[in-house]
Amino acid sequence: MNILEIQNCTICYQNGRPAVSDASLSVSEGEIVSIVGESGSGKTTLIRAILGLLPAGGRITGGNILFNGRDLVKMREQELQDIRGREIAMIFQDVGAALDPIEKIKRQYAEAIAVHEKQPKQTYFERAVGMLQKMHLTDPKRVMDAYPFELSGGMKQRVGIAMGMTAQPRLLLADEPTSALDVTIQAQVVHELKELRKKYGTTIILVTHNMGVASFLSDKIGVMCKSQLVEFGSRDEIIYHPKETYTRELLKAVPKLGGRRFAG
Repeated sequence: MNILEIQNCTICYQNGRPAVSDASLSVSEGEIVSIVGESGSGKTTLIRAILGLLPAGGRITGGNILFNGRDLVKMREQELQDIRGREIAMIFQDVGAALDPIEKIKRQYAEAIAVHEKQPKQTYFERAVGMLQKMHLTDPKRVMDAYPFELSGGMKQRVGIAMGMTAQPRLLLADEPTSALDVTIQAQVVHELKELRKKYGTTIILVTHNMGVASFLSDKIGVMCKSQLVEFGSRDEIIYHPKETYTRELLKAVPKLGGRRFAG
């Protein structure tokens, strides 16, 4: 069953040129789908459009975005607000920048939960600590009592993922969630995304420029180039039988271990 269908979607900004042109893809319940491409290819614009979170001047000029059969493009802002966070959540590229630097994590976390449901403060705290533990943060109570500047980039990223998953949304949109992290923390975050699907059956759409991450994580991969979704298929189809020259170039760019070493 498809939880999301993007049908012939075109998105433009004020200059009138399409940032996304006639893109179509389908995502089944519980799948992990990666959208891969270089900067400026339109991949972030595409997933922001799902939740109606395009930057100023951006608008969908054609096509449909169906979530459980309901067209998100035709929804009023209040209807979208009811879906955001509860049914569809989004993790942004630099979640640290989205955290308020003068508020402790526990207050921000409580506000994130309170938007969708009213509960006693102690219940907020317990749920938050439990989710931070699932993100493999070793001292979640200390994290809750910290300001964002007291946490490392990897810790802030995991806090952002935890906040996004507390309401256990059916669909998680992740915009380059590992790009600002070192390689070790990248691997941890990628593993944690995979665990979320395993534990909660969460459907995930991941935007990345890293074909290696997409290959490890995904059931399906879409490749974007110059505003167009040039290729979309199963992970094996894209990795082992790419049809487009651009896809083959992305695959060649993935670092490989091996080769000759030269004495210094």
